[in-house]
Amino acid sequence: MKTFKFFQYAYLVFAVLFLYDAIANWGDSKAYMSLLLGATAVFMFFFKQRFSKKIENKDRK
Repeated sequence: MKTFKFFQYAYLVFAVLFLYDAIANWGDSKAYMSLLLGATAVFMFFFKQRFSKKIENKDRK
């Protein structure tokens, strides 16, 4: 179960990397793709976190 928590925070690391890439390539069309991928990574972080809490609560009952 601890590996799932590691992957949750890996999504945040990827979001920061994509944000940096978007800023570095701001004038290019590649920046929009990086912003989209960064937003997706943030969404996946919160989705995985919520899903993990649901599984923990289910196991306790």
